[in-house]
Amino acid sequence: MNADSIARELRGSFYRKNRLAFAAAALASLLNAVLSLILSWLMQQLIDAAAGAPGALPFGVLVRACGGFFLLIFCGAALLFCAKPRFLAAAMEQYRNCAVSYLMQKSVPDFQRPPSAAYLSALTNDAATIENDYLTQQFALLTKLCCFAGALAMMLAYSAPLTLAALVLAQLPFAASLAAGNRLANATRLVSDCNRDFTAFLSDCLNGFPVIRSFRAEIEINKRFAAENHRLEQQKRTRLQLQTLLESAGSFTGVAAQLGVFLLGTWLALSGRGVTPGIVIMFVNLMNFLVEPLAELPSLLAARKAALALVQKLADALAGQTAQPGGQTLPQLNEQIELRQVSYSYTPGKPVLNDLSVRLEAGRAYAVVGASGGGKSTLLRLLHSPESGADGQILFDGIDIRALASESLNDLVSVVQQNVFVFNASIRDNITMFRAFPDKTINEVICRAHLEELVARRGLDALCGEGGSKLSGGEKQRIAIARALLKHSSIFLADEATAALDAQTAHEISQDILSLTGITRVVVTHRLEASLLQEYDGILVLKDGRLAETGTFEELVRRGGYFNALYTLAH
Repeated sequence: MNADSIARELRGSFYRKNRLAFAAAALASLLNAVLSLILSWLMQQLIDAAAGAPGALPFGVLVRACGGFFLLIFCGAALLFCAKPRFLAAAMEQYRNCAVSYLMQKSVPDFQRPPSAAYLSALTNDAATIENDYLTQQFALLTKLCCFAGALAMMLAYSAPLTLAALVLAQLPFAASLAAGNRLANATRLVSDCNRDFTAFLSDCLNGFPVIRSFRAEIEINKRFAAENHRLEQQKRTRLQLQTLLESAGSFTGVAAQLGVFLLGTWLALSGRGVTPGIVIMFVNLMNFLVEPLAELPSLLAARKAALALVQKLADALAGQTAQPGGQTLPQLNEQIELRQVSYSYTPGKPVLNDLSVRLEAGRAYAVVGASGGGKSTLLRLLHSPESGADGQILFDGIDIRALASESLNDLVSVVQQNVFVFNASIRDNITMFRAFPDKTINEVICRAHLEELVARRGLDALCGEGGSKLSGGEKQRIAIARALLKHSSIFLADEATAALDAQTAHEISQDILSLTGITRVVVTHRLEASLLQEYDGILVLKDGRLAETGTFEELVRRGGYFNALYTLAH
């Protein structure tokens, strides 16, 4: 789906199943506008009654009118209290849910292209701006426009000359607001960009804290953080200054316009031109309803436009390649994985994989070894995340991986990375990925993944901590293995899964992977241990993106080629 379609869906999500609350909040806003106009009329009648002006209503009638007025105020406040928060809460909840539902549809390669901070900022800082400047302000805009129309009608009914003067004087705050409105919208956009960059850097600081401490880079990071923080706050200050200037200019010109109407009205009253003291006061009060909309309308519209631009910005990030529905299905791998002349480049002209052809039989275990930069991780990534820019074919039982339905591919393949992601949830939820499974099934995968000791010691409902902070590296790897077993993946890919573990734990995890019978295992490893390599059914040796050799451990050592040189160097 393109960005414009996503933007329409995001804007529509504010009101989907939320129209009743919106209508009630809008009705309360209109009622507040009408009550403001009634108050101006009551003031005129009370002052004229006090001055004994002809045509004023009796005092008893005015007392009853004031009682009804206060009753309406209570009803309007109660309606607004119930409807507006309900609408805003539902609107923002549905907006974020809609955005995340599109996010979850993206393909893995396309998801990884924008920085994650772009999504974080859009769903936090930008969402707050949208709520304030678009959703909340639309009720203020409705109230002001209703007040403007009602005030103009009342003023015309009482005195056309005074109304004309009021309209002319009201142009002063309108001109001041119009001059700064577009600049305010630009400033809001720049604040959004700064929030995104600040969120990205803060995320780096938190995730990279062990590296910062290890390399004694605290002073440098503090300086960079201070610079990013200063940039953000300076941009926010610029926006606030523009907003304050706009409000001050509107306030100054508004007072000038009201004073001008007051002076003219007083002159008309003194001249006996049908204007009473109550009408003068009413006009001065109604001037607020002319001045405020004219003064604030440009900035409100600019803020609204800037907020909608943030919706479009999120839609642009969400658009792109999505995991396409449809395609062929393959419940399990029965025969083989075949690579036919596969080549791939991150940079044009610099292939990472070059004309790679190999067959991997189903149910067997294969190690992928080679020097750093040889293309091992890229090969593994292409086996579970097909890239449109890859040349050649990757076939699962004769079916091109790009022709498989994304759901089928995800069920077919499980991947364990060096850094296993663990949610701050229970051990059970991290194994099941928050889905429901029978206890018997969960217990079976716990045994096969050798998690019995962890579960016996801590229990299935123990929290794993943020980023798995309460688990060891080996425990996290075993949870990843349990996940793969639970979803019955027939292809298991491990990319340097034991690189960050101590030698004993790494050996145990490697043995756990090798013991997964009935599953095709492809393991990228830098640990050239004879006791482990002898258990693989085949070893793929990559050199500069090409398949240099393939065979069993004994065959490769006896052959005395590139693998033998790597093995000798490692020992």
